[in-house]
Amino acid sequence: MKYVTPSVRKTAFNCPHCHVLTTQFWYSAHAHRLEKDNLPFVVGPDNREEYRFDDIKDTEQRKRLGEWVDKVATGKPMFESHSEYRNLDVTNLHFSKCYECTRIAVWIADKLVYPATGTAPPVNVDTPDDIKADYNEASSILATSPRGAAALLRLAIQKLCKELGQPGRNINSDIGSLVSGGLDRRIQKALDVLRVIGNDAVHPGQIDLRDSLETAEGLFRLFNLIVEKMISEPKHIEEMYGQLPPEKLQQIEERDKRRAEEA
Repeated sequence: MKYVTPSVRKTAFNCPHCHVLTTQFWYSAHAHRLEKDNLPFVVGPDNREEYRFDDIKDTEQRKRLGEWVDKVATGKPMFESHSEYRNLDVTNLHFSKCYECTRIAVWIADKLVYPATGTAPPVNVDTPDDIKADYNEASSILATSPRGAAALLRLAIQKLCKELGQPGRNINSDIGSLVSGGLDRRIQKALDVLRVIGNDAVHPGQIDLRDSLETAEGLFRLFNLIVEKMISEPKHIEEMYGQLPPEKLQQIEERDKRRAEEA
């Protein structure tokens, strides 16, 4: 599946919310100064009940206000229509709105700040949950710390080697053991790319990711490729194989047994 990294320099990319590759509509921001002594209207789960609007007699109006408070309480950005505002432009703050899901992303300068999933491709769904958490954390800091993201992905690879039956103490030895067991050389190269760059991200080395966001983004694609080849494809094959009729499975077992005896 094609993945286009979200960016303030594009009008179409994979939405950080729904992950669909589609058109994004851009909005600038304006500031409306609050009246003297007024504070920002912030509602959360803990104080939502304070806004019951019992003093409003119009039932329909009270209902609309209640629905609006419920939307505000989610903490998610949203657009509201107002006929008037004090025209103060806000520099370096922009919003992108997804054509597909209509949800809003918030950008400061060229950095995605909401949602906090970051700009990396979404993690492979077959990734084990604890490793998935490392991947998502790495994605969330990708724009601000490519080196930190690379280091977290190296940790994720070390955990993945353990999931694949290795001790998980030394990633270099684990990769060597997987190679001895018949690991595809292309996957070995992907694992070593993540290992070496992840190491150099936190130790003095020849690879400096501080000014190389593109290289760091490529590591996420390699990680998903590794999971696809090592977990997703075998899982899919086993699921399909298990759906064969029992008598066919028995015939296959007998065939392989005869071949083993002949060898």
